[in-house]
Amino acid sequence: MTIALKVSKLKKTYKNGTIALKGLDLEVKAGEIFALLGPNGAGKSTLIGIISSLVNMTSGDVEVFGDSLTRQRNKVKSHIGLVPQEFNFNMFEKPMDILVNQAGYYGVPRKIALERAEKYLKQLQLWDKKDSMSRMLSGGMKRRLMIARAMMNEPKLLILDEPTAGVDIEIRRSMWEFVEEIANAGTTIILTTHYLEEAEQLCKNIAIINHGEIIQNTTIKQLLTTLDIETFIFDLDKQPSKELLELLDAEITEDNSIQLDVHKTKALNDVFKHVDKLNYKVLSMRNKVNRLEELFYKMTHKEDQEMEKQS
Repeated sequence: MTIALKVSKLKKTYKNGTIALKGLDLEVKAGEIFALLGPNGAGKSTLIGIISSLVNMTSGDVEVFGDSLTRQRNKVKSHIGLVPQEFNFNMFEKPMDILVNQAGYYGVPRKIALERAEKYLKQLQLWDKKDSMSRMLSGGMKRRLMIARAMMNEPKLLILDEPTAGVDIEIRRSMWEFVEEIANAGTTIILTTHYLEEAEQLCKNIAIINHGEIIQNTTIKQLLTTLDIETFIFDLDKQPSKELLELLDAEITEDNSIQLDVHKTKALNDVFKHVDKLNYKVLSMRNKVNRLEELFYKMTHKEDQEMEKQS
């Protein structure tokens, strides 16, 4: 299988002595949506900056579809589209002009640029705003405009850095659909996000970075199997009794709702049997927290504690 991104022994030390990356290795296969997660200050922004040629590496190398960043920088840049966290377009330009100008930086002929701009503005539900001042767009529209701009060179590798930050659920889900659509069309996508359910929804493979190192690099499915305990909320048809709470080792969260921890060796069927035995009905059941979020917190928090002990 073709490797879209290969990061080899990548190091970055800033002039103030801060070590952001410590010999990092990473591979992303072509055609996938790959999740890159890490707490603030973990090094993921530095990694993205180096891949997209915005930050100079100290040592190591990055290859994008076989082209080396150290030897073929311009070719690597032509492969990549980047959607950064911050809005960085001219707020006094029209969306259509922003996209056509972006295409011009890559040598795309104006006729083709206009066709692409129309295509992506329509796909991202911005066509009716094509001639509006960009500063008049809502936050969600500006996010979508950033994605459209990154697609104007039709990149092989699209990097989405917190693409749905600050947008409502409806817009977020429509953006998920677009991301899946372009991935199905062959674009490789690297996604960083603080909405961890987003990673679980969209991605098959995941890498977690902390303190400049990859601490996990696996499939999301495999990662979730390491979760020993899940916390559930059960909404019941009536007030839970003391007997039920003791039987399930649960606690009341609201009038008719209980919370309990379920170990993976303990079947949920047993919980339902106890509830049914005491003549309760379960109206609904849900996880208290996102499973991936719980694992992410445990892994990074554990590593932080270990580093504190060593220092």
